[in-house]
Amino acid sequence: MSEVNSIVAVYGTHEDAEQGVKELERAGVDMHALSIIGKDTHTDEHVVGYYNTADRMKYWGKSGAFWGGFWGLLFGSAFFAIPGIGPVLVAGPVVAWIVGALESAVVVGGISAIGAGLISMGIPKNSVIEYELALKTDKYLLMVHGSAAEVDKARGVLESTRPVNTVIHACEAVGAGAR
Repeated sequence: MSEVNSIVAVYGTHEDAEQGVKELERAGVDMHALSIIGKDTHTDEHVVGYYNTADRMKYWGKSGAFWGGFWGLLFGSAFFAIPGIGPVLVAGPVVAWIVGALESAVVVGGISAIGAGLISMGIPKNSVIEYELALKTDKYLLMVHGSAAEVDKARGVLESTRPVNTVIHACEAVGAGAR
């Protein structure tokens, strides 16, 4: 099995996260390797919804332009209502890991479905707890998954965008059907 690496950058605002995505795109990072997770904090004041048309997801809400731009760039998208966190929007390959964790019923130990998906990717539980806390406090997680060289390239780009925190995780790939 080959090693899969991830870098997780935590951003304080959707504008900062968006800048991170734009810089990664400019640097030539594969957009299919990006995932973003963020809480939709303004559901009580605005119409919120989404739908798929072909491979494009449309989203309405206060951050509609922000999320709408990602659906066309990133691979996969979802909306989850997570107890203890609230409404969360997710785009990128991490969606499949979260859904896989839900389908496998691996949500245990006081972590959310998002946490279970991150653990399934090989991110350590102590980091997952920190990322869930970041989501609870309205921060955004921007992740790049890939080879060590791809993640290192992304690290250089992301650190120039001044995230709140950046951590690289090196983990063994989990084969289909495992865990």
